[in-house]
Amino acid sequence: MSDLVVAALAASAAALWWGPRPSRLRPAGPGRSPMRLPTGPEPSSLQRARSLLRGRRTSAEAARAVLDVCDLLAAELTAGRPPGAALVLASGRWPPLAPVSEAFVLGGDVPTALRRVAATVPGAGDLRVVAAAWQVAHHSGHGLARALERVARGIRARRRTRRVVESELASARATARLVAVLPVAVLAMGSGAGGDPWAFLLTTPVGIGCLVAGGLLTALGLGWIELIAERAVPW
Repeated sequence: MSDLVVAALAASAAALWWGPRPSRLRPAGPGRSPMRLPTGPEPSSLQRARSLLRGRRTSAEAARAVLDVCDLLAAELTAGRPPGAALVLASGRWPPLAPVSEAFVLGGDVPTALRRVAATVPGAGDLRVVAAAWQVAHHSGHGLARALERVARGIRARRRTRRVVESELASARATARLVAVLPVAVLAMGSGAGGDPWAFLLTTPVGIGCLVAGGLLTALGLGWIELIAERAVPW
């Protein structure tokens, strides 16, 4: 097999690994515009990946909103605004907090409402700390504004730690993907040196078995690294 074919196969493998999903177009005739053909249902793995990315984005937005709510509540309370008015203002900035302001107006349990929002909105888990600070301040008589300021500082410290962990995991993920692509480069080098490893892998039973086993082990290794990364940085 020539070096050109090997290079084409390597480029195709890289495109399938990193590239976007191509769209299928009908060839355009004279005076006709290209028409998109139906591509059928997307693979479940691609759907899961997209759903995971959307969930991560939503969770990150909710986490930022919780921090903004803490800062806003602390600033409004420090300025002398009543807690109910501060909650109404915060719910205007972040609509998922509306049940909490309604609970305050109706004389309900605000910490319980905060914990309910934290349980139902992905990424809003830090509201449990806000609920604890609200409950302690209510029972002890200490200033709620000071407690919320400490909560905001704690959230920022955790976010800094999370960014450090994510940066360290990014290098591990990149190394794993590089190692996964190295066999293609080795096969290309073997073809350039005068050998024909592709014929062995694609035409002999032993070679096909090695190719399947290598692909399965590569996928298993990448999945294992992603699982470790997900557990190290929970969303």
